[in-house]
Amino acid sequence: MINAVATRLATQIKKSVPEHPSSVEVLKYSIAFLLNAVLTTLLTLVIASALGKFAESAVALAGFALLRQFSGGIHLKSGLLCIIISTTGALTLAFVQLDKPLLYVLTILSLLLALWFAPSRIERQTRIPHHYYPLLKYISILIIASNLVFHSSVLAASFFVQCLTLIEGRRRVT
Repeated sequence: MINAVATRLATQIKKSVPEHPSSVEVLKYSIAFLLNAVLTTLLTLVIASALGKFAESAVALAGFALLRQFSGGIHLKSGLLCIIISTTGALTLAFVQLDKPLLYVLTILSLLLALWFAPSRIERQTRIPHHYYPLLKYISILIIASNLVFHSSVLAASFFVQCLTLIEGRRRVT
């Protein structure tokens, strides 16, 4: 569904501005990315408002998305599936309440996962040269470590879930 809408919009844009340097495929990818992000955010925040968890869901979305930008992670094949899983995940994470010891355990586990696996599966998702990948790892670790200051249960859980998406069958050295 998302890809069909993105394809139609990209085709219309290319017809309207044929001299634009981007191909229909590049436009489609960009539009699908934007639709996915906007729909996930809107759907999550509307449902979260009804559940009285707006702020917590916003923190879950922001923490997950920020860490994902630097650490990478697994990608789902379907935009619609991504919206459904991301919305469900953010709403679920909004209800997480951890005691301090468990908050620290999840944060430390997230740090270890990021140290071991980040960045993960970003080769075809970014134009960042490979020699900057260690910097992405360090930024990911700093983002996670920031929760040692914030002490947020939602962030600890969001970071941990995001770090689980980094796990690959084999370890890569970066």
